[in-house]
Order: sequence, then structure tokens, then C-alpha cells
Amino acid sequence: MLQIQENVSLRNFNTFGVEANARYFVEINHRADLTELFLDPQWRQTELLVLGGGSNMLLVNDFGGLVIRMNIRGIEHRISHTDVYVEAGAGEVWNDLVNFCVLRGYAGMENLSLIPGSVGASPIQNIGAYGVELQDVFHSCCAFELATGAFKTFTKADCYFGYRESIFKGELKGQYIIVSVKYQLSTVPNLNLKYGAIEQELQHRGITAPTIRDVSQVVSHIRVSKLPDPSTIGNAGSFFKNPIISLAEFELMESRFPELVHYPASHGHVKLAAGWLIEQCGWKGKVVGNTGTWKNQSLVLVNHGGATGEEVYSFSSIIIDSVYAKFGVRLQREVNIIE
Repeated sequence: MLQIQENVSLRNFNTFGVEANARYFVEINHRADLTELFLDPQWRQTELLVLGGGSNMLLVNDFGGLVIRMNIRGIEHRISHTDVYVEAGAGEVWNDLVNFCVLRGYAGMENLSLIPGSVGASPIQNIGAYGVELQDVFHSCCAFELATGAFKTFTKADCYFGYRESIFKGELKGQYIIVSVKYQLSTVPNLNLKYGAIEQELQHRGITAPTIRDVSQVVSHIRVSKLPDPSTIGNAGSFFKNPIISLAEFELMESRFPELVHYPASHGHVKLAAGWLIEQCGWKGKVVGNTGTWKNQSLVLVNHGGATGEEVYSFSSIIIDSVYAKFGVRLQREVNIIE
């Protein structure tokens, strides 16, 4: 029997650690729990918030609807020649899944090590890091349709993945709850070492023939050196997206700012480093009230203790305006704002 709780604090369910209350709260441990929950017409007419690890969101206010915490666990895998198909429940911790694969020699996820959050959120956000995106290893996902109570499988083509985007953030937002995700990996590594400081760190360690475990360890090391641990200081990782602009816009910007940090993007576009833009505006390591930017990575906003969601949101708006005034580029928030 499902237990619907009332007036539950969400402070321990969001990595920013901001205080907010949910009017109703329920934990889902099995697919059948979703079917049972939505047999009650009350919840079909109630505003919903689906939580996994709570790592890519900012709660600005209390939530007046039903918070659904996905806790469906389990990892299964099947090998076919050199292909490996790994399916995980939406409630699995993302990095636990990465470690599961790396330790068994299943290649493809190693660059995505130590990203906070849950498996269920990975396709919604099309998570990515160090030159690899979720879509590179995604096979399919199973999702619960709120309107019908049916379970539907989405292929990669169905998901319309983009940079930190998917159909679940766009056209189908709020219509499905992801219950499991299947990934297609390989027993034959195809290492991606070109992005960030991976090659440099491998050389520093004297590793000339890296394995996927080496890459995973190096990526984890780089992330720890740059990013704060949410258990120590509240944060949601990268708060802003790296802007993507046209080649013509980039050439104009580069003529004004020759040191502009950038990366190649597809179809005649260039990706800018949002952290560099923010740093050039003097925000790196700044503390404003109870919030601020992280001392080692200005792309990360932090809760120094006692910050409200509204305080963090207002601070992010100041940064957006500052970067736009200097560079003419308007940053977009990567985290989901829950108002």
C-alpha cells in the first residue's frame, strides 16, 4: 500500500540543500506503484514534481502538489558479441551505474563518471561531460504515461536529443515518468580523451595506454578538483549551459576577445565556455549573502548555508545580465527551476 505523506521537507531531497516543503510526497519503489498511484483520480489533477537525486533543480518556493520520488532500483545486462546492453532502474544512482559498467569493462560511460543524479534523469537532460553525451550510449527507455497509465518504450530517435535537451523537456514535458533506461555499450573501448584536461592528467600519471578505468579515475579526479561535493556544500553542479553560437557570431566575438575559450559544435556552430565568460565578469569565487560561485569553477553556484531558492535564483539573474552586458551572450540556466 502506497504511503502518501503530507507537508514533507524537501531539504534532504535536493542537492542545493535549500528548504522547501511538499504538500504531498510519495516514494515509488516498483513500476506497479505508479499504476496504483494514478488509479486515484486526485493525482491526475494535481501538479506533479518527479524527483530522482534532486541534483539538477532549484526549488524556489514550496511545492503545492505531489512530489514523486523515484526509487526503482536494479541493474541488468546482456552481452551480444561486442555489444553490451545495460538496463537500470530510474532510481539507481548514476555514478553507481557508471562504476558497475567500468569495473566490468563495458566501455562508453567512463567520461560521464561522477555526474550527480539518478538514472531516470539522464535522458531527460541528455547529461554530458568531457566530450560525451548520454545520447552516445542511449539505447531506449521505458516510461509511464500519466494520461493512460500505459508503459511506453522510447528509442533514441523518439527522444530528439539535443544539447542538454530531449523530448521529455520539450514536447512531452510532464506527460511521462521514466522508470528504466537501457544503454548500449561495448567491450571494445573507443576512448575520447580530447576534451578538457584528460590527456594532460593521463600524461601526468605516466599512463600511455589508458583503460576505461584510467579514464574514469582521471575524470573523477578532475571533477573533484573543480566541483564542490554536494554533501559538504549545497550545489547542483553546472548551473548554466555552455552557449552555442554561429560561426559568424564567434568570429566577431573572437576579434574582440582573442582569449575566448571555445569548443567545436556541430553544423557550423561553436560552443563557448560559460564558466570562462562568468569568470571574465569577475564572478569566480564571489560570495553574495548566503550564495555565490564556487572558488574553483564559476559555472557552479553554491549554497554557503541558509540560502533560499529565491536568493540563488536572483543571484543567477545578476550573472546572466552581467555576461550579456560584457559579451552580448545571454546564458541559459541548465538546472530546472521549480517555482
